[in-house]
Amino acid sequence: MILKETYTLAGGAKLPKLGLGTWFIDDGKAAEGVRAAVELGYRFLDTAQAYGNERGVGEGVRTCGLPREELFVASKVAAEHKSYDAAAKSIDETLEKMGLSYLDQMMIHSPQPWAEFRAEKRYFEENREVWRALEDAQAAGKVRVIGVSNFLQDDLESLLPACRVRPMVNQILLHIGRTDQTLLDFCEAQEIRVEAYSPIAHGEALKNPAISKMAEKYGVTAPQLCIRYVIQLGAAALPKTADPDHMRGNADMDFTISDADMQTLSSMERMRDYGEFNIFPVFSGKPLA
Repeated sequence: MILKETYTLAGGAKLPKLGLGTWFIDDGKAAEGVRAAVELGYRFLDTAQAYGNERGVGEGVRTCGLPREELFVASKVAAEHKSYDAAAKSIDETLEKMGLSYLDQMMIHSPQPWAEFRAEKRYFEENREVWRALEDAQAAGKVRVIGVSNFLQDDLESLLPACRVRPMVNQILLHIGRTDQTLLDFCEAQEIRVEAYSPIAHGEALKNPAISKMAEKYGVTAPQLCIRYVIQLGAAALPKTADPDHMRGNADMDFTISDADMQTLSSMERMRDYGEFNIFPVFSGKPLA
């Protein structure tokens, strides 16, 4: 069962292959969503300071009925925090807001503030300061796994030489029609596990007839095919939903995509239009590399 499968990260921590993304889940509904996911077997729960629902996710973690150590709870330092002090303070605020004594994972949400995403200024030096705050939080027992999100190869190359602790994960936009194999290969070579947010392309993959046809071949839904695809690439998948039926369906992974079909899916034309979600920087069409 996919919900029981894990990756072993550099350092030995176990990362579930499938988790619950909570972007766009309202803070008032997040606790209920977390409890439903945990009841179905989910153990990886992903939020962020920018999502505005850390309080609700934390409530769900604390009231789901499982011991804290059986869950993998993740958040992200807001993209606008680009100093040691701001990042360190924000980590403490996250713990207080969530009502938790530690986080299983904390990452830099973006190499640049969202208003400057993929712009000319790269914030290499600032990210090294934020990373130092994450290293110190880990040393203090506040965080177990530290990583980054939306980092390109040169962002990582700037960070790695300055690290006391190397990034263990890089959470990126990864789905059929948006597969940066060069970045995946670089992360693998550096023992950085990739996590895939929006593995269903924020719903846009469901409109692709080629994906639907491939899903029919395997007797599965398009979301199941999309999630299985990123897992077979070696990434952890974080589909977002507050619907228990969708959570259940997303976890039904009792099939394997053939090598030939993986090649077909990885070669699909790059998705450039995310409809109404194009307004968000990560869907803006600016390249991952």
